[in-house]
Amino acid sequence: MEVQNKPEQSETIPDSNPIAVAPAEAARLAGIGRTSLYSALATGELKSFHYGRRRLIRISALETWLATLEKSEAG
Repeated sequence: MEVQNKPEQSETIPDSNPIAVAPAEAARLAGIGRTSLYSALATGELKSFHYGRRRLIRISALETWLATLEKSEAG
């Protein structure tokens, strides 16, 4: 009987970017504080959704929100 070694994690999970992240990770990616991010969620400026007990933010929603902030700063 041949014993197979478990593959390294990097071999089984491809390097890919997530399509949704938790608020703490979204704040880190955006370079802002969690309080600012939660404020944008509370006002509806930044869209999120729940999956079970977890709140997730689509990366596309985060990018859209940041672009909106950038446009409001420019003009």
